Amino acid sequence: MDISRIDSFSEFCSELRKVGFSIGGKNDEGIFSLANHYTDRIIDHTGDSDSDPWEWRIRTVVEYDDIAFGKLFFDKSGWITQKWYPYFIAARRDSKSLEDMYFDGLIPNLMKRIYDLIVDNSGIALNEIKTMIGIDKSQKSEFDKAVIKLQMLMFITINGQKHKVSKEGKAFGWPVTTFCRSEDFFGPDIMIQASKLNQQEAALKITERILLLNENASSKKIEKFIGM
Repeated sequence: MDISRIDSFSEFCSELRKVGFSIGGKNDEGIFSLANHYTDRIIDHTGDSDSDPWEWRIRTVVEYDDIAFGKLFFDKSGWITQKWYPYFIAARRDSKSLEDMYFDGLIPNLMKRIYDLIVDNSGIALNEIKTMIGIDKSQKSEFDKAVIKLQMLMFITINGQKHKVSKEGKAFGWPVTTFCRSEDFFGPDIMIQASKLNQQEAALKITERILLLNENASSKKIEKFIGM
């Protein structure tokens, strides 16, 4: 596949829609990353929304409703377009609902509590989830893993960020990531599309796309990337 050099945010989004998905950052896992196609102008942590990929994480999900960002591959960050999202839903959980997986013993109680809270409070921030559930320092690791797993299974996705607010009503500190259900971000059709896909066929389709992007990707890495 012919991938153009990326010199701006708009070019990144254009190429992402072309390829379908990308690991965030460099291609350390040997699958595929658009970061390998950045020009020298693209530099992290400059604060320039047009040339800083760190800014693109939230900018994509705020400005567009066809690009998801979050912890999506290898428990690390990445992007998936709306076109390819149903394939990952089908491949990773056979399009099962969280309730089905929970009653089958595949989802722990903490994950269900987090998910239910997000369902009832779309756009809730990470710190608000912790407070409402009552997470203390001893539970932080378990909580973080649960939030990542919910993203990896395509149940929730990042939809923006907001600042913490003091008792006086003033915003303070760094902005905090907010979440919603995947179908609330993309629309309900995303689940209908996923339900029409066979799990094995969806995995094969993703594999074919990976090999088109990187013919040297190993089968073991591809299997882990797909995350069945």
